[in-house]
Amino acid sequence: MTTRPVVVAVDGSGESLRAVEWAVSEAQLHSTPLRIVSVASLPKMVVLQLQPERDAVLGYVRAHRNRVLSAAAARAAQLAPGLPINTDPIEGQAARAVTESGSGALMLVTGFRGTGAFAATVLGSVAQYAADHASCPVVVVRDQAAAAHRLVGVGVGDLEDCADAHTFAFEEASLRKARLMAIHAWHAPQASITWPGDRFPPPGLHAAAANAARQLTLLMDQWREKYPDVPVSEEVIHGHPGRALAALSARADLVVISRHASHPGLRGLSSVRHAVLNHAHGPIAIVPSS
Repeated sequence: MTTRPVVVAVDGSGESLRAVEWAVSEAQLHSTPLRIVSVASLPKMVVLQLQPERDAVLGYVRAHRNRVLSAAAARAAQLAPGLPINTDPIEGQAARAVTESGSGALMLVTGFRGTGAFAATVLGSVAQYAADHASCPVVVVRDQAAAAHRLVGVGVGDLEDCADAHTFAFEEASLRKARLMAIHAWHAPQASITWPGDRFPPPGLHAAAANAARQLTLLMDQWREKYPDVPVSEEVIHGHPGRALAALSARADLVVISRHASHPGLRGLSSVRHAVLNHAHGPIAIVPSS
């Protein structure tokens, strides 16, 4: 039994409470404690504009944070009597404080939209920042289906370097007694998809797709041996990876994508993560590579 907790960040919004519900189920699944965090933070611009009243405003923000933590803990206890639950009031710049709260955790769970336009912007920026910088897997909970699909999806961007994301995805599928779908999506540059004459598509495109499919099957065969209890299928898609994974999220209980920890802001990979987070229909896990 692992002692690393599932950490969930809350702000009092309905979406953050859905994140709590998801985190409770995950803590039960892994037989691990749940830690609920909430941050009291004032944007720098607000601090500068309200300097004389800063302490009073911060006191109100802290009181609201404490109420949010109490409500989230009560909801978690109602859903899972007996689950070890603790609350942690934190302070600092919201995105960084929440991200750092996941240090040493099994995973960090957050919603994507808060209450109202300002809160939506803050919570969205927290989720994006955590997805790019957290040292542990980050699960961003968007819409959830009423019934389980019994499917975990995993995006395979680099066919040679995705072990951490695959381990996470297969563990989740095994615990959930779910199928696993591995998707490798790719798209050619514009010059490669604007073909002259009647050549549609060029032979090289078919060869590249066939080669990617072979590599993906060989890779999945290795994981089938490690997790014989998990039914596995794979698919190679010619299209934008972000759109493909967002579409997969509509029929999966969880979609897992990898993040190269040494290059958290690498433009191409970062744009795929952000596209998935912005358009997903269900929970997305971003797993840093070691």
